[in-house]
Amino acid sequence: MSAGHSRLPILACPSRHPRPPGPAYPVDVPVTLRRLGYRIAYRLLQVFWFAARPRKQGVKCLLTCRDRVLLVRHTYGDRAWDIPGGAIKRREAPAAAARREMSEELGLDGVEWTEIGEVRGTVSRRRDTIHCFRAELCQPSLTIDRGELAAVDWFARGELPDQLGPYVGSVIARAPTIGP
Repeated sequence: MSAGHSRLPILACPSRHPRPPGPAYPVDVPVTLRRLGYRIAYRLLQVFWFAARPRKQGVKCLLTCRDRVLLVRHTYGDRAWDIPGGAIKRREAPAAAARREMSEELGLDGVEWTEIGEVRGTVSRRRDTIHCFRAELCQPSLTIDRGELAAVDWFARGELPDQLGPYVGSVIARAPTIGP
């Protein structure tokens, strides 16, 4: 693998693991410049959302291991802990967007995602419809996109961090726990 790329095995639902080591896909742009690009693009989008109040379609992909959930912290925005996901591209099916986003952000390919419903809300005057998916996967091997993600960690459902993204609770509530 080239510089900035590595595989991060997450075994048996650890409660904590070190900061993720690498991006999900090869890029020649240094991570610091990619992070700056994400931050600038996000600020520009916030201005657009404020003015246009658009309707947006997105996905959130809940990765679970019994009573634990995988949360990410982005390198842009308010940097709250969130469920990984992203925008649905024009003419892209929600399930295809879920697979694409998880491949880009976490290097997860070939995972069976189950649709668990929709969440609707408004963030930064953007009107969202979020299609929610879930996979039970206790030993994923992740390749983290360090340009987009600052941290990835497992949390027990009853011990979630204080600073959470706006849809975390609603998405988690759609997925019952599996096993003891």
